[in-house]
Amino acid sequence: MVQGTGSDVGKSLIVAGLCRLFANRGRTVRPFKPQNMSNNAAVTDDGGEIGRAQALQAQAARQPLSVHMNPVLLKPQTEIGAQVVVQGKVRGNAKARDYHAMKPELLAAVLDSFAVMRDGADLVIVEGAGSPAEVNLRAGDIANMGFALAAKVPVVLVADIDRGGVIASLVGTWELMTDDERACVRGYVINKFRGDVTLFDDAIRIIKDRTGMRCFGVVPHFAPARLLPAEDAVALDAGAGQQQTAPDRIRIAVPRLPRIANFDDLDPLNAEDGVEVVIVEAGAVIPVDTDVILIPGSKATLSDLAALRAEGWDIDILAHHRRGGVVVGLCGGYQMLGQTVADPDGVEGAAAAVPGLGLLEVDTVIGAAKTLRPAAGRDTVFDQAITGYEMHMGETTGAGLVRPWLVLADGTDGAVSACGRVMGAYVHGLFAADDFRAAFLGAVRAGDYAAASHAARVEETLDALAKHLETHLDMDGLDAAFA
Repeated sequence: MVQGTGSDVGKSLIVAGLCRLFANRGRTVRPFKPQNMSNNAAVTDDGGEIGRAQALQAQAARQPLSVHMNPVLLKPQTEIGAQVVVQGKVRGNAKARDYHAMKPELLAAVLDSFAVMRDGADLVIVEGAGSPAEVNLRAGDIANMGFALAAKVPVVLVADIDRGGVIASLVGTWELMTDDERACVRGYVINKFRGDVTLFDDAIRIIKDRTGMRCFGVVPHFAPARLLPAEDAVALDAGAGQQQTAPDRIRIAVPRLPRIANFDDLDPLNAEDGVEVVIVEAGAVIPVDTDVILIPGSKATLSDLAALRAEGWDIDILAHHRRGGVVVGLCGGYQMLGQTVADPDGVEGAAAAVPGLGLLEVDTVIGAAKTLRPAAGRDTVFDQAITGYEMHMGETTGAGLVRPWLVLADGTDGAVSACGRVMGAYVHGLFAADDFRAAFLGAVRAGDYAAASHAARVEETLDALAKHLETHLDMDGLDAAFA
């Protein structure tokens, strides 16, 4: 089990790299995360949902997606509440305090899923959540040491040196653990190191003297990680990767919605040379020289639409459209582009009905039923193949549906405006389709453009990550410690 001294220390990336490393060695390896909190989710083949990070780890392990890879998924809807998904299906909504009361009963489902993942596997690599040092949440814990003790799995800690205070984070985590928890820990890994690694030698000795923990390696910063799908919206805080300044670059602006979901829709666009994906933070205006405004998915459409208006982004979007710009909406963003969005039963909060941005002739009613299914078909603008998945609550109707954006195996999805510059759909992941993405960007640029394969790029990056870890980790030591 890989646990961290904090959030965003690189646990997900380390697990993905190890999954690919062992898969390349011919081992049957599977990822597992007992509890995840993220609005970035993936649809499994059997119609459930798991955290997007576990989907990437499954890809790294060359394993089919299973709801048992992430048996408890929390999808935040408010500052204090979240939708609770258990073994791929929505269990209901719970406030934070109520969820903590649920955790003991959820442990049985977690251990059941872990048993499913262990069956027939040479190795299961488990990812923790947050940090085991959050001892105020120790009672009923199913995400970190509570799971490790219940499942009797050994633990390695990951600490992020890039944010500073790495010695304190490791020593402090050790000090806050109980004797039983410490007995699970085999050692630690330093992640995201920059510079001369020998300068950390004294720190390894100090940590050893304070805790007795063994260092399994100091892993240098892995820059290509930006090409892989991120797990949480915290990854957006530093912007959307390397920005391009070439005169012919395409600028795609994405409003940072408070409940942004499935933002890995941006990854294939962000990884393209000559494409600049700008995450527009609260308090900022959408740049005037934007080519495309993309309104992303949302876990709470009505509240995010209200936030969009509060920021004045609705004015920016309508002005962009009047200037001849392209507007794209995905899932919740698609719903916002319509004439109205209604939640008569109060699924997202208080019952309400509000006007949308009015750029598509469609109306949406939010309902309790959740649509979860893979999707495949062709777009109607460029007649290119797309694949992806649907994950939404709500039904959309209206005259605009006579001009659908996508034709799928079981019907149509989305709408395109009469002017052809506004389009929206429920399907996530369509920009990962190379020919479609090339056609879309080519039309925006109005020139020739050769797109590299996003899928191939992800595969190459996973292989590079595996080699990176193999080079900098004590793999013989890890094998012996976890045997």
